[in-house]
Amino acid sequence: MPVEIEQFMCRSDNFGVLVHDPKSGQTAIIDAPEEAPILAAIERTGWTPTMILITHHHADHVEANLALKERFKLRIIGPKAEEAKIPGIDETVAQGSVIRLGDEKIEVIETPGHTAGHVSYHLPASKVAFTADTLFALGCGRLFECKPPVMYESLKKLAALPAETVVYCGHEYTLANARFALTVDPTNSALKERAAKIEALRADDKPTLPTTIGEELSTNPFLRWHDPAIRKHLGMEKATDADVFAEIRKRKDNF
Repeated sequence: MPVEIEQFMCRSDNFGVLVHDPKSGQTAIIDAPEEAPILAAIERTGWTPTMILITHHHADHVEANLALKERFKLRIIGPKAEEAKIPGIDETVAQGSVIRLGDEKIEVIETPGHTAGHVSYHLPASKVAFTADTLFALGCGRLFECKPPVMYESLKKLAALPAETVVYCGHEYTLANARFALTVDPTNSALKERAAKIEALRADDKPTLPTTIGEELSTNPFLRWHDPAIRKHLGMEKATDADVFAEIRKRKDNF
């Protein structure tokens, strides 16, 4: 039986997520951006959390760690490379670590780039991934602690997940990402169609997530470094994939 997922907004544009294994009754919180919306989601679902899975150390992902730990006596699990920066952490994980949520296996994928120790969580049986601030819908995270080649390798790992994998990201950045994507991939009909849908969703104040790996492969320029049309548009037909990615990231920073 696949996990059940409750997604909701926190802060101004963060997503909060509860992941519930119905068979065991266990529930994980993915990151802890803000206490009140997380408590409201717990109340709404009736799911009692047993753990928080932290993706990276930024304050808007760990702010509610200690309050939730005190209230629910739960475990906080996060990347070993950022252990010293994560409040209340009990257990560390790295590439290849496996966490159990009831019968569900959660695989840890190291995805540095946005921060040096960022991890993503993949549930192969339920075909779900939580990529926080590495992979966004139509975007990727800013490179605060790493150089472009590091993020490029992390995105390659996520791009290799099955196309049907449902992806939950850390922020509602999709509208701005869509507008930028059209500047580097202007002839992509799938992107133009998706951008129109995103404009409509945001006009109605509806979320644009989750997405899928397949949808990102066809429309997200940060996963399309190999695409001939993008390379031609950038004047980079002969460049390496990593250099094309770096140029797209640089343009987004200045967008």
